Amino acid sequence: MERLLVLVRHGQSEWNLKNLFTGWKDPGLTDQGFAEAHKAGEQLRDLKLNFDLAFTSVLSRAQKTLGIILEELDQTGLETFKDQALNERDYGDLTGMNKDEAREKFGEEQVHIWRRSYDIPPPGGESLKMTAERVLPYYKAEILPRVLSGKRTIVAAHGNSLRSLIMELEGLSPEEILKRELGTGKPIIYRLDEDGKVISVQDLAA
Repeated sequence: MERLLVLVRHGQSEWNLKNLFTGWKDPGLTDQGFAEAHKAGEQLRDLKLNFDLAFTSVLSRAQKTLGIILEELDQTGLETFKDQALNERDYGDLTGMNKDEAREKFGEEQVHIWRRSYDIPPPGGESLKMTAERVLPYYKAEILPRVLSGKRTIVAAHGNSLRSLIMELEGLSPEEILKRELGTGKPIIYRLDEDGKVISVQDLAA
């Protein structure tokens, strides 16, 4: 029995392009973002992959990316679960701020700590640890059991919610996962054993 789990970060958003902290705000995809989503779908189609169900966040950039991928796979109408547990990390008071402006206001070192420490949140926001504390229970309760039952599953979400999943799947330390860069619109294909352990990983960004 195949236990397939594909993770994909949404295509480039308008705020990615402007170098803004996005978090739970809901900007649309850029032209490049649409193209990245189409390419992701084409890559999965070329590998002759299809899915039994999908998961995404409540934010439109992830939902739109998923929709485009499913169009390329001729799987529009696939059963899809949407939950804010898969939303991007909440950047709190940094949301909407240009990252260079944030460095000028708070200092390079402080912004680096907020962005790249595991458990220190920005003011009013979430650390990666806090993000993982909502993503992983949802994964273990809703996503993993379906994958283990043989449901081929795709998850379209965000850089930090997906980092939480990758940390769990690949057994990475906080230091290792913080160094992991996830390209927009780049699928990562996991195949799992009956215990949910990873048998193989195929990163289409590589």
